[in-house]
Order: sequence, then C-alpha cells, then structure tokens
Amino acid sequence: MNWTRKDLIDIESLSAEEIRTLLACARQFKQVCLSPRKHAPFLQGYTVINFFVEPSTRTRTSFELAAKHLGATVVNLSAEGSSLKKGETLKDTVRNLESLQADVLIIRHSASGAPQFVAERVRSSVVNGGDGAHAHPTQAFLDAFTMIEKRGTLEGAHVTILGDILYSRVARSNIWLLNKMGAKVTLCGPPTLVPKNFEKMGCRVTHHIEDAIGDADFVNLLRIQHERQRKSAFPSLGEYTAFFGLTKERVKLMKPNAIIMHPGPINRGVEIDSDIADCERSVVLHQVTNGLAVRMAALYLVTGNSPDDLEKNLEPYIQH
Repeated sequence: MNWTRKDLIDIESLSAEEIRTLLACARQFKQVCLSPRKHAPFLQGYTVINFFVEPSTRTRTSFELAAKHLGATVVNLSAEGSSLKKGETLKDTVRNLESLQADVLIIRHSASGAPQFVAERVRSSVVNGGDGAHAHPTQAFLDAFTMIEKRGTLEGAHVTILGDILYSRVARSNIWLLNKMGAKVTLCGPPTLVPKNFEKMGCRVTHHIEDAIGDADFVNLLRIQHERQRKSAFPSLGEYTAFFGLTKERVKLMKPNAIIMHPGPINRGVEIDSDIADCERSVVLHQVTNGLAVRMAALYLVTGNSPDDLEKNLEPYIQH
C-alpha cells in the first residue's frame, strides 16, 4: 500500500493506489469503531484542531471522535470563536495554531482553495473538511466505502448523483473518486444545476430523473445548496420536488437491489420523501458510521503512520 502525503486536500490529485490505501485502512479501523472500547492510540500525544469556519454536524463530530479514538487531544474552533472575527487573516490564524504545536489542522471553509492555501503555509498536516464548492474528500471516501461494502467493488458500478451538482463539493469529489475506481457516473437535476459541461469530467448528464435512476446501482441524493447560490436556480422547491424528488412512485423505477444514499443534511419532502429516507434500502446512517472509520484512516495516514501491517497492529485493540 502507498501513502506519502502530509495532507488530504482533494480527490483529484490522488492516485487510484492512494485511494485504495485509505479505503483499506478504513476497513481496518471500522473494526475499532465497532469494538466496545473504540480505542487505538496511534495518535497518543498528538494535537488535532477542528477549525470549522462553516457549520457542521456530521463532519466535525466525526473528526473529533476519530481523533479521540486514536488517542489525540482535540480542540474545536469556529470562526465565531476565533480572531477571524476581529479581522485576523486566515494565514495568521493558522500559523498561530501551528505555533501552539498543532499536529493536524482540519479546515472547513466557505472559500474554495482555503485548505490548500493553509497547507502551503504550515508544517502541520492539513485535512480538508470541505471548501466552498470545490472538494470534500472524506465524504467521497465514506460514500465509496459504503458502496464497496454493499457491492464488493466500484468497478463497473452505475452511480447516479441526483440534485444540486453545480454548487456541490460532495458531487465533485465523488465524481473524481468514482471515475478513478472504474464506476460509471450519471448526473441528474435541473439544467441550471447540472450543466452539460460536467460531461468533460467523464459523466453522463441527463435532466430526466426517470432516465437517471432506472439502471443505477446507487442513487446518491444531494440537497440544494442555497447558501452558495446567488439567485434561485429554479422557481420553487415545490417545482424541484415535482421534477426531481425521489418519491415512492419513482423508487419503483429503480432496480430492486439499488441503494439510496445521502450525505446529509436531508431536506425531507424536498429531494426525498421522508419514508424513503428511512426505508431499508437507505444507507444514510451507515454512511455516517463509515465516516468515522474513514476519518480515523485519514488522520492515521497524514500523520506519517504506515499502512503496512495495520491489521496486525490493530489486533490488540479489537475485541471480537
């Protein structure tokens, strides 16, 4: 297995081998997550700072728990609680955090490129917790991990990503990872949110939900990113639901074993019926669980730990 990076900024720059390495580590760490102790102290003595300029529930909590399960000291910092509120620059803020001996900075920021900007200016490892509409690498990894658990491989899988593609960092990261791992990606949503130029990324684009979900092995739903839109991309939420919502009737068009996914937060009754979000074919909560394993793997790798012999080294911490 191969990993030499101090940072995890995006999926685009990763090789297929690096992707396989992180996923393999995540499989091992999931056993720790499911073990009663949930403890494997590979980061004992390390300090991890969650610096989230944008709101988050799943990602921030997941990173915090991942770091604690690995034995690290964790500090949570928001924009409201930092000197950014007083006019301090991002550069000065993160260099001060590094001076406090932070080993890992997890950055979520509304500006695309902010984690890369930080990574180029600090010696600490930097993990992107989501930047603008650019990238959300650990979300792509946990989505892929979940798909592999359900299907065994991504090679040849038909994956439909349905919703707001234009403003979604999750969509972009998923597209890069799925293409690198041999999946076939279909994008669907209103033309204003799924322009044809996404075909340049190796995807099929359609604006008809019936065409998008019929042969899909996985349907990954995305919420509307209202906070990133300068103006509404469609007349109303009601219209969006009428044309692109995953309803009980539309689920009947899917293959019997097709899986429903969503990165959260879910807007019930908009992109998906509430009953469908909670049905047996939905793996939304499994994705959350897998996010913990993925983020443990990411923190383990960016801090210079070897992926080789991880299974053997984890054995004392897994209760069977």
